[in-house]
Amino acid sequence: MKRIIIMCEGQTEQMFCEQTLSPYFSRKEINIQPSLINSGRGGITGWHKLKREIENYLKQDQTVYVSMLVDYYGIYKEHQFPSWEESFKMADKREKLNFLEQKMKEDINPSFGYRFIPYMQLHEFESLLFNNIDVFRQQFTTSELAGMAELQETFKQFGGNPEMINNNKETAPSKRLERIIRGYNKVVYGNILAEAIGLENIKSKCPRFKGWIRKIENI
Repeated sequence: MKRIIIMCEGQTEQMFCEQTLSPYFSRKEINIQPSLINSGRGGITGWHKLKREIENYLKQDQTVYVSMLVDYYGIYKEHQFPSWEESFKMADKREKLNFLEQKMKEDINPSFGYRFIPYMQLHEFESLLFNNIDVFRQQFTTSELAGMAELQETFKQFGGNPEMINNNKETAPSKRLERIIRGYNKVVYGNILAEAIGLENIKSKCPRFKGWIRKIENI
């Protein structure tokens, strides 16, 4: 069985890997091993530290693959990701992320960099959860869905591709969920929704995410 370490930004992504990705890839003879990024305080860390972690994993086992599941929304200039400033010349966000992922891959030691699959989620992991409004109705009571009007408006705007839900501080996917679901717990509720939606349905509406899954399938 092949093995891939997925470096996760936080516990939400880690649990998603364990509960949703792992069973899916196990059937394809691929062992998913999620690992929290060693930032010291949770969340993303600077590229130089992240690069060191990636290369250590790749050097320790000559057969292992390494990927990552981090939010583009949480990365800033001070994190010093390769060609970060150059990427802002690109208006299309999907083109920008493809460019940044390629630059990350190029910055890894070429002797084992071919086993690295960079991935940044546009804009946040939580965007994947805006897949089917009926899932929200099935999983939460009317009183829990405190922001039904905002939920309906979000689906009206972004229902075709929830990955495009924007990264403004007030309108980012996670901020919307905090307003929509009363008492929203990011780790628990996020994965309740992900499991209820199902990986195939998530892939059907999220082309960048689907492309990442395909890359892992092809290792």
